[in-house]
Amino acid sequence: AVVLCAYLETEGIDLRDRSVIELGAGTGLLGIVATLLGKGFFVCLFKAIYNCSAHVTITDRAAALEFLESNVQANLPSELRPRAVVKELTWGKDLGNFSPGAFDFILGADIVYLEETFAELLQTLEHLCSEQTVILLACRIRYERDHKFLKMLRGRFSVYEVHYDSSKDVHIYKAQRGSRKDDF
Repeated sequence: AVVLCAYLETEGIDLRDRSVIELGAGTGLLGIVATLLGKGFFVCLFKAIYNCSAHVTITDRAAALEFLESNVQANLPSELRPRAVVKELTWGKDLGNFSPGAFDFILGADIVYLEETFAELLQTLEHLCSEQTVILLACRIRYERDHKFLKMLRGRFSVYEVHYDSSKDVHIYKAQRGSRKDDF
Protein backbone atom coordinates (compact mmCIF):
# COMPACT_ATOMS: atom_id res chain seq x y z
CA ALA A 1 0.00 0.00 0.00
CA VAL A 2 2.86 2.35 0.82
CA VAL A 3 4.36 1.96 -2.66
CA LEU A 4 1.03 2.65 -4.39
CA CYS A 5 0.39 5.65 -2.10
CA ALA A 6 3.80 7.07 -3.01
CA TYR A 7 3.15 6.38 -6.69
CA LEU A 8 -0.16 8.27 -6.60
CA GLU A 9 1.55 11.23 -5.00
CA THR A 10 4.78 11.35 -7.00
CA GLU A 11 3.02 10.84 -10.32
CA GLY A 12 0.56 13.61 -9.45
CA ILE A 13 -2.48 11.48 -10.22
CA ASP A 14 -5.40 13.84 -9.92
CA LEU A 15 -8.11 12.32 -7.76
CA ARG A 16 -10.06 15.54 -7.20
CA ASP A 17 -13.77 14.92 -7.59
CA ARG A 18 -13.07 11.39 -8.80
CA SER A 19 -14.87 8.29 -7.63
CA VAL A 20 -12.34 5.86 -6.18
CA ILE A 21 -12.73 2.41 -4.65
CA GLU A 22 -10.10 0.47 -2.73
CA LEU A 23 -10.47 -3.31 -2.74
CA GLY A 24 -9.28 -5.47 0.15
CA ALA A 25 -8.34 -2.40 2.14
CA GLY A 26 -6.89 -4.05 5.25
CA THR A 27 -5.85 -1.01 7.31
CA GLY A 28 -7.36 1.42 4.80
CA LEU A 29 -4.10 3.32 4.28
CA LEU A 30 -4.50 3.51 0.51
CA GLY A 31 -8.12 4.70 0.70
CA ILE A 32 -7.25 7.30 3.34
CA VAL A 33 -4.37 8.63 1.23
CA ALA A 34 -6.58 8.66 -1.87
CA THR A 35 -9.09 10.77 0.05
CA LEU A 36 -6.36 13.26 0.92
CA LEU A 37 -4.68 13.41 -2.48
CA GLY A 38 -5.46 15.58 -5.45
CA LYS A 39 -3.63 18.25 -7.40
CA GLY A 40 -3.99 21.57 -5.71
CA PHE A 41 -5.02 20.00 -2.39
CA PHE A 42 -3.28 22.68 -0.35
CA VAL A 43 -4.60 25.47 -2.57
CA CYS A 44 -8.03 24.01 -1.87
CA LEU A 45 -7.51 24.65 1.82
CA PHE A 46 -8.34 28.27 1.11
CA LYS A 47 -11.58 27.21 -0.52
CA ALA A 48 -14.12 24.62 0.56
CA ILE A 49 -11.84 21.61 1.06
CA TYR A 50 -14.66 19.12 0.69
CA ASN A 51 -15.06 20.15 -2.95
CA CYS A 52 -11.51 19.15 -3.82
CA SER A 53 -10.97 15.61 -2.63
CA ALA A 54 -11.86 12.26 -4.06
CA HIS A 55 -15.02 10.36 -3.20
CA VAL A 56 -13.50 7.15 -1.85
CA THR A 57 -15.15 3.85 -1.01
CA ILE A 58 -12.89 1.71 1.19
CA THR A 59 -13.89 -1.94 1.07
CA ASP A 60 -13.09 -5.21 2.72
CA ARG A 61 -14.90 -8.19 4.17
CA ALA A 62 -17.24 -7.70 7.12
CA ALA A 63 -14.67 -8.71 9.75
CA ALA A 64 -12.40 -5.76 8.83
CA LEU A 65 -15.01 -3.00 8.72
CA GLU A 66 -14.93 -1.86 12.35
CA PHE A 67 -11.13 -1.51 12.23
CA LEU A 68 -11.31 0.30 8.88
CA GLU A 69 -13.91 2.73 10.17
CA SER A 70 -11.80 3.53 13.24
CA ASN A 71 -8.75 4.19 11.02
CA VAL A 72 -10.75 6.54 8.80
CA GLN A 73 -12.04 8.42 11.85
CA ALA A 74 -8.56 8.64 13.37
CA ASN A 75 -6.65 9.62 10.23
CA LEU A 76 -8.86 11.95 8.21
CA PRO A 77 -9.71 15.52 9.15
CA SER A 78 -13.36 15.81 10.13
CA GLU A 79 -14.22 17.84 7.02
CA LEU A 80 -12.97 15.03 4.76
CA ARG A 81 -14.57 12.09 6.56
CA PRO A 82 -17.82 12.35 4.58
CA ARG A 83 -15.75 11.74 1.42
CA ALA A 84 -14.52 8.33 2.65
CA VAL A 85 -17.09 5.58 3.04
CA VAL A 86 -16.25 2.19 4.53
CA LYS A 87 -18.34 -0.53 2.92
CA GLU A 88 -18.45 -4.32 2.90
CA LEU A 89 -17.38 -6.07 -0.27
CA THR A 90 -16.60 -9.74 -0.65
CA TRP A 91 -15.34 -10.26 -4.17
CA GLY A 92 -17.82 -11.92 -6.47
CA LYS A 93 -20.60 -11.26 -3.96
CA ASP A 94 -22.35 -8.12 -2.77
CA LEU A 95 -21.89 -6.66 -6.27
CA GLY A 96 -25.50 -5.50 -6.37
CA ASN A 97 -24.56 -3.00 -3.65
CA PHE A 98 -22.28 -1.23 -6.15
CA SER A 99 -23.42 0.46 -9.35
CA PRO A 100 -21.77 -1.11 -12.40
CA GLY A 101 -18.99 1.03 -13.84
CA ALA A 102 -19.39 3.72 -11.19
CA PHE A 103 -15.72 4.26 -10.37
CA ASP A 104 -13.02 6.33 -12.05
CA PHE A 105 -10.24 4.50 -10.19
CA ILE A 106 -10.03 1.06 -8.63
CA LEU A 107 -7.08 0.60 -6.29
CA GLY A 108 -5.69 -2.57 -4.80
CA ALA A 109 -2.50 -3.24 -2.85
CA ASP A 110 -1.28 -6.74 -2.09
CA ILE A 111 -4.62 -8.31 -2.94
CA VAL A 112 -3.28 -10.90 -5.41
CA TYR A 113 -2.21 -13.84 -3.29
CA LEU A 114 -5.03 -16.38 -2.90
CA GLU A 115 -5.53 -18.26 -6.14
CA GLU A 116 -9.01 -19.38 -5.11
CA THR A 117 -10.12 -15.70 -5.12
CA PHE A 118 -8.81 -14.79 -8.58
CA ALA A 119 -12.05 -15.48 -10.50
CA GLU A 120 -14.11 -13.50 -7.97
CA LEU A 121 -11.63 -10.62 -8.00
CA LEU A 122 -11.81 -10.46 -11.82
CA GLN A 123 -15.61 -10.60 -11.71
CA THR A 124 -15.59 -7.73 -9.22
CA LEU A 125 -13.20 -5.66 -11.33
CA GLU A 126 -15.37 -6.17 -14.41
CA HIS A 127 -18.49 -5.15 -12.50
CA LEU A 128 -16.93 -1.99 -11.09
CA CYS A 129 -15.26 -0.86 -14.35
CA SER A 130 -16.47 1.41 -17.09
CA GLU A 131 -14.53 2.03 -20.31
CA GLN A 132 -12.82 4.98 -18.58
CA THR A 133 -11.98 3.30 -15.27
CA VAL A 134 -8.30 3.00 -14.37
CA ILE A 135 -7.31 0.03 -12.23
CA LEU A 136 -4.05 0.32 -10.29
CA LEU A 137 -2.80 -2.82 -8.58
CA ALA A 138 0.37 -3.00 -6.50
CA CYS A 139 1.77 -6.45 -5.86
CA ARG A 140 4.82 -8.57 -5.44
CA ILE A 141 5.26 -11.31 -7.98
CA ARG A 142 6.33 -14.13 -5.69
CA TYR A 143 4.80 -17.28 -7.08
CA GLU A 144 3.65 -18.83 -10.32
CA ARG A 145 0.04 -18.16 -9.25
CA ASP A 146 0.79 -14.43 -9.32
CA HIS A 147 1.75 -14.75 -12.99
CA LYS A 148 -1.43 -16.75 -13.52
CA PHE A 149 -3.52 -13.89 -12.14
CA LEU A 150 -1.77 -11.39 -14.43
CA LYS A 151 -2.48 -13.66 -17.40
CA MET A 152 -6.15 -13.86 -16.37
CA LEU A 153 -6.25 -10.06 -15.95
CA ARG A 154 -4.70 -9.57 -19.41
CA GLY A 155 -7.42 -11.79 -20.83
CA ARG A 156 -10.04 -9.21 -19.83
CA PHE A 157 -8.18 -5.90 -19.66
CA SER A 158 -5.24 -4.10 -21.24
CA VAL A 159 -2.51 -4.32 -18.61
CA TYR A 160 0.74 -2.35 -18.37
CA GLU A 161 3.40 -2.23 -15.71
CA VAL A 162 3.69 1.47 -14.84
CA HIS A 163 6.12 1.33 -11.93
CA TYR A 164 8.52 -1.00 -10.20
CA ASP A 165 9.97 -0.31 -6.75
CA SER A 166 13.11 -2.44 -6.67
CA SER A 167 13.81 -1.70 -3.00
CA LYS A 168 10.51 -3.30 -2.00
CA ASP A 169 10.12 -5.61 -5.03
CA VAL A 170 6.65 -4.22 -5.72
CA HIS A 171 5.16 -3.84 -9.20
CA ILE A 172 2.32 -1.46 -10.02
CA TYR A 173 0.08 -2.46 -12.90
CA LYS A 174 -2.42 -0.27 -14.69
CA ALA A 175 -5.38 -2.04 -16.28
CA GLN A 176 -8.24 -0.76 -18.40
CA ARG A 177 -10.91 -2.21 -20.64
CA GLY A 178 -10.06 -2.39 -24.32
CA SER A 179 -6.69 -1.53 -25.78
CA ARG A 180 -6.33 1.94 -24.28
CA LYS A 181 -2.95 3.09 -23.05
CA ASP A 182 -4.12 6.58 -22.13
CA ASP A 183 -2.48 8.77 -19.57
CA PHE A 184 -4.38 9.49 -16.39
